[in-house]
Amino acid sequence: MIVVFGSINLDFIATLHHLPKPGETALGSTYITAPGGKGANQALAAARLGAKVKMVGAVGRDSVAVEALALLSEAGVDLTLVRDVEAPTGAAFIGVDAKGENLIMVASGANAAVKAEGLRHARLTEKDILLVQREVPEQELANAIGYAHAQGARVILNAAPAGPVPAELLLALDTLIVNEHEALIVAQGLGITETEPEAIARAIDAHHGVSTIVTLGAAGAIGWTGGVRRPVSAPAITAVDTVGAGDCFCGAYAAARDAGFGFTGALARGVAAGSLACRSPGAQPSYPAKADLEHAMEGWFT
Repeated sequence: MIVVFGSINLDFIATLHHLPKPGETALGSTYITAPGGKGANQALAAARLGAKVKMVGAVGRDSVAVEALALLSEAGVDLTLVRDVEAPTGAAFIGVDAKGENLIMVASGANAAVKAEGLRHARLTEKDILLVQREVPEQELANAIGYAHAQGARVILNAAPAGPVPAELLLALDTLIVNEHEALIVAQGLGITETEPEAIARAIDAHHGVSTIVTLGAAGAIGWTGGVRRPVSAPAITAVDTVGAGDCFCGAYAAARDAGFGFTGALARGVAAGSLACRSPGAQPSYPAKADLEHAMEGWFT
């Protein structure tokens, strides 16, 4: 089972001619709303690929919560540990330009009330995976990771949004996932002087004993585990937008590890799923079903 401890949002996604600079108003043609939040995104990505998933998080007592949870419920994610609190459901405001690049602003809302104590009801064991991100309070995140590690569960941290990861927290991780920007922030916090993302991943693996993956967008991903380099190239696609692609990667990677795939096999499935998510707009609505991923794997990696 995969337990996701993280954020739940509703995304407001505007299609823009270009992304605005500070003080600028950028006009666009339309907008859509869609369920989001890094935690919920990753939970849905894993569930659509066949994993048994339980979500630990919080939403407000508002109409936004219904839409924010809709696709998780539809996919069969266990929501019994999602609390409703006296705060608005989290929201993200996203602009996407003609090239598929995005700019994101997030209002935490109810996500600031997520508590690690909820994990005690998840009954984690050594057979389970805890998947976490950085859109919840830092102390609660640390408590969640520590608790899961003590139960023998495998812990995967996606250090997004970018922020430092204390060395003592790394001791409880099995896998760290970062993009190129996040890698630099994590490196600075750890006193690592490397500036190339892959070199940072290699250093974290070597010095902290944590399998580390750097996602590279259209270039795929590179992982270092046990001193061994594992590169996976991404297929050539026409991207509609990249919103939520990194979350899809994380959910797919976790689902593959939960299903018994090794590090490299899970890395490839994460890259394939993230690529598929770029071919249609939004985050959660773009995530592939298991059959779609299997078909893509046959065409791209065989």
